[in-house]
Amino acid sequence: MKLRIIFCLLVIRCLSAPAQEPEYDHIFFDNGLMAGRYYYSKADYTSPSYIQNIENKLPVSEKEYFTAKNSLLLNYVSAPNGSWSASILYHDWRGKDFVKEGKSLDFKLFIKSGTEAEELPLIAIGAINKKETTTSSFINLNDYISQFKQEEWVSVSIPLSEFKNLSYTNTKEIKEVLFKQNSQDGKEHTLYIDQVELSPIQKTVSNVIVPAIKAKAYERHVDLWWDKSGLENIKYIKIYRSEDGREFKQVGIQYPYTGRYADFTNEPNKTFSYRIACVNYDYSESQPSNIVEATTRYMTDEQLLDMVQEASFRYYWDGAEPNSGLALENIPGRRNMIATGASGFGMMAIVTGVERGYITREEAIQRFKKIVAFLDKAETFHGGYAHFIDGTTGKVEPFFGMRDNGADMVETSFLFQGLLTARQYFDKNSDDEKYIRNTITKLWKNIEWDWFKKTKDSKYLYWHWSPDQEWVINHNLIGWNETMITYLLAIASPTHGIGKDMYYSGWASQEKLAQDYRADWGQTRDGAMYSNGNTYFGVKLDVGVSNGGPLFFIHYSYLGLDPHKIKDKYVSENYFENFRNIALINYRYCVENPKKNIGYGADNWGLTASDGPWGYRAAEPVDHQDVGTMAPTGALASFPYLPEQSMAALKNYYRNYGSFLWGEYGFRDAFNLNENWCANIYMGLNQAPVTVMIENYRTGLIWNLFMKDPDVQRMVKEVFIK
Repeated sequence: MKLRIIFCLLVIRCLSAPAQEPEYDHIFFDNGLMAGRYYYSKADYTSPSYIQNIENKLPVSEKEYFTAKNSLLLNYVSAPNGSWSASILYHDWRGKDFVKEGKSLDFKLFIKSGTEAEELPLIAIGAINKKETTTSSFINLNDYISQFKQEEWVSVSIPLSEFKNLSYTNTKEIKEVLFKQNSQDGKEHTLYIDQVELSPIQKTVSNVIVPAIKAKAYERHVDLWWDKSGLENIKYIKIYRSEDGREFKQVGIQYPYTGRYADFTNEPNKTFSYRIACVNYDYSESQPSNIVEATTRYMTDEQLLDMVQEASFRYYWDGAEPNSGLALENIPGRRNMIATGASGFGMMAIVTGVERGYITREEAIQRFKKIVAFLDKAETFHGGYAHFIDGTTGKVEPFFGMRDNGADMVETSFLFQGLLTARQYFDKNSDDEKYIRNTITKLWKNIEWDWFKKTKDSKYLYWHWSPDQEWVINHNLIGWNETMITYLLAIASPTHGIGKDMYYSGWASQEKLAQDYRADWGQTRDGAMYSNGNTYFGVKLDVGVSNGGPLFFIHYSYLGLDPHKIKDKYVSENYFENFRNIALINYRYCVENPKKNIGYGADNWGLTASDGPWGYRAAEPVDHQDVGTMAPTGALASFPYLPEQSMAALKNYYRNYGSFLWGEYGFRDAFNLNENWCANIYMGLNQAPVTVMIENYRTGLIWNLFMKDPDVQRMVKEVFIK
């Protein structure tokens, strides 16, 4: 895991792709997820001038907006001998690597009465080119307003050629829109800004047939969905809601590549009507869709669990890459690039979806036929799969850099945790189910696990192998982390297995190399010998680095592998009890909240790996790894270990934070209340553990299926103590 976290920071990503990725619009702002201050902004002033700010960030306003649900507020005073400035920063989220070339800076502007044209601010743009930051000369905003009006939205369009003295080679390098004081009138002015973007040359799409919509209500939100095919060239889907069935008000926008929208009303026991419209690049709208109606209602705990499981399942069902049927790394993100580990997790979520009635068994069969056919033709390396694969070609996608252009055996093991589960689930004698089972068996037998020892007498497995650079990454697998499943599947292999002793010589190694690795991860010698034995927050920990590490350590390898059934010489009972203690330590740390992070407590806990305000990182219950970022998957994938505490977190996340945290695929990846930040993405590695581990808590379904596999059963007997 350590390598996964730092890789993006230490190597240059390869942005070329075997097949061209769809491009995103270059948007600086269209909506803020959270009320209050907008994280991706800056504001400052020198008195007697002034600009309204919240902790040096621009406020988000719901009073006026061009597209729902909010805009940015510029409330300022331009006085003699003072100054003010503000900027909107480009959010370069994970996988947003392909962006349309911009021709002009466009946005919508609402000018409150009392502000004249000459009192508007100056404007500039900033770029980062080869790590050098430059800012253009400032120009008069008023010169580029199509028609100056007060108390209504007007359009601003500034050709990029108007911004002088700026260095960039591609408009993707433009990362900032800046405003600053122009006049010195000493009066207060109020502007609202929305839809800030670099606009490409884009033809308006005409005669778009708006799709029909469907709706389903839950306790505090309504799910809407439609057929997204044929909408690729429009700008948005606009969502309208009515409380009386007659007067409709826009409540949100959705991107055309997503065929779902979750409208969080926060009002149980109320009936709402909905319709949608397609929005072109000139913001003209299609005729409205059909009208649907749905009524929210209070839900029981069991109904809430169903709701959360299904929403996360939809990431892998509705959000899958269409050619392969496999999971994307994150949504939004690269739309052709599938992630193998997340795909394995998603397979277990799909099986859960069948048993919960979200889809039929036949629908799942057709999806798995597509999946295994794709994997059978995809590029492999001694049977191992790459971390990322182009879903349109089956070729490696070296997303983390050109050294990561071959096999990733941890991701391969996550993939096969899902495939072996599917091999047990699709147990009927139909031709389709036999094809699924037989293809999985073929792929399983093809993996040369023993090759990834690097040398014949090696005590370790190695994480990566490159076809042109071989062992250049040179990362041997050592526990304690998320990779136990890799050793166990390598031992379980019927064709290219490793010796059972490698569980102790590699995963649980006592060598100095392994001790130093663990100490480096945890920044402490606690757990350096694999066993720990210390007590944290009143809880004794048998095995674990530091005080247990991030919670994904007790999730990823154990979506299928049942920790009740595994015991070695290092744990007093079994690994389930050890994992329960790790979860309890994490919970008690968050309740005690030594760093006084906003929101932490009995219903907001579960530090793990996720997106964050400063990028992807692993959070854990120690001072140096806790920055206030909480990922819902931490607590929710811990349902088997701490069900009461997990349910408290679920209710809090949905009922109190749902307005910004809940979306079309369930809970967004993470949030940080200290920073007033919420991820706009869902991550493939974090959504499925919610669905799968809740199911393991409720029925044990996925644990039972995976543990039924004959190769897994043989491995368990060989490695673990009865």
